Amino acid sequence: MIVELIVQDKEEAIQAEQLGAGRLELVSAMKEGGLTPSYGTIKQVLGSVQIPVQIMVRPHGYDFYYTEADFQVICDDIRMITELGGDRIVFGALHEDGTVNEEMLSEIIRLFPSIDITFHRAFDEVQSQEEAYHTLSQHKNVRRILTSGGESTCEKGKEQLARLVKLSEEHPGPSIMPGSGLSPDNIAGIHQVVGAKQYHFGSAVRTAGSFANGFSQLAMERVQTELK
Repeated sequence: MIVELIVQDKEEAIQAEQLGAGRLELVSAMKEGGLTPSYGTIKQVLGSVQIPVQIMVRPHGYDFYYTEADFQVICDDIRMITELGGDRIVFGALHEDGTVNEEMLSEIIRLFPSIDITFHRAFDEVQSQEEAYHTLSQHKNVRRILTSGGESTCEKGKEQLARLVKLSEEHPGPSIMPGSGLSPDNIAGIHQVVGAKQYHFGSAVRTAGSFANGFSQLAMERVQTELK
């Protein structure tokens, strides 16, 4: 079982690893839903932990539709990440009709053939998650999908999450990583329904439930206990 935690800097990354996180998602601007971190932050975090670090690549928080100019920024950011030694990104792009932007995805993979991709919660805005899953399955670099089952939280989307996990088990493709609204209080019930092998936690495992604070050891211990 992998517990992935959102981190914003070196200190949080070190603390998350010490508390037993299996993987990190490095982001900036959580009030915007998570944007690409700075060069300095990426360099510091990659040099401070041993567990995998997935780095958000998102140039703005308006939507998941990107212009050609946006895409050039995205590619420059990924190039910077790889030059710093990173090989994992969190990325998602859509067309305005609610389908996956395969053209951008394919070009990223062409330019960075060894990159490990988590397709983020743009997946929760697609027209059909089943169709989008099959589309993403055609791109082997897409290893996992961060999703709340098309709802605002995993609690609301747990039945759909269960269907997606089953789909991922029946068809070779990305694994499903539930995220959004997970907490020590609800993870056991959600896991019982969904049955995923990895979960993504944000503010609920922090002191006072805020990204302004560090992680709560008690909250992390409860999550780990509930998932055993």
